[in-house]
Amino acid sequence: MSVRTLTPLDRLLSGIEHALETVAGSPRATRPSPAAALGEPGLDDAERRHAAGLMRINHTGEVCAQALYDGQAALARQEENRAHLRQAAEEETDHLAWCAERLEQLDSRPSLLNPLWYAGSYAIGALAALAGDPVSLGFVVETERQVEAHLAEHLDRLPAGDERSRAILAQMQADEARHAQNAQARGGIDLPFPIPALMRASSMVMKTVAYRL
Repeated sequence: MSVRTLTPLDRLLSGIEHALETVAGSPRATRPSPAAALGEPGLDDAERRHAAGLMRINHTGEVCAQALYDGQAALARQEENRAHLRQAAEEETDHLAWCAERLEQLDSRPSLLNPLWYAGSYAIGALAALAGDPVSLGFVVETERQVEAHLAEHLDRLPAGDERSRAILAQMQADEARHAQNAQARGGIDLPFPIPALMRASSMVMKTVAYRL
C-alpha cells in the first residue's frame, strides 16, 4: 500500500486548521491533567484573579508554542526534524488543554489577543526554519530554557494554596526541559547575541499584556 506524501499545500491547509483549533477551539489533552486528583483550593477573590492572570499568561505561552512549532515544522529541511517538532507540539497541546481547563476552574478566560500572539509566533518560527534546521532547533532550545525559567518564577508567584495550578506548571516545566534537551541533542546550536535578549524582551511584553487581557 502506497503512502501519500503531503504537498506544501496540504501542510498549509493542515496548518490553518490547527491554528483555528489552537486559537478558537478546545484542544484535547492526551495525558490527564496533573491537577485532576487535587481538590479546588479556597482562594479569595484577589488570589483567584492573580492565579487566573498567571494561568492566562501560561495559556498564551502555549498558544505561542503551538505557533512556533507549526511555523518551524512547515519549513523544516529534514523530515526527521519535522517529525520531532510535531511530536513536541503534541505534548504542548496537553499544556494548552490543561491551562484552558484551569482557567475555566478559576472562572476566567484566555487572552483576547491570542490570534495576534499566534500569528506573530508562527512568523518567527517560519523565519527560524528558513535559517536552517540547526538554527531552528537552537531556537527551540533557547525558547524552552526561557520558558522553564519563566515557569519557575510563576511557581513562586502562585497563591500558596493553589496546588492545582502549581501541579500543572511543575509538569509543564519538566516537559519543557526535556524538549530543550532533545532539540539540542538533534543539533540545535546556541543562538548568537542579541537574539536571546530580544526573545526575553518580547516575552516580557506578552506576559505583561496577557496577565490582564
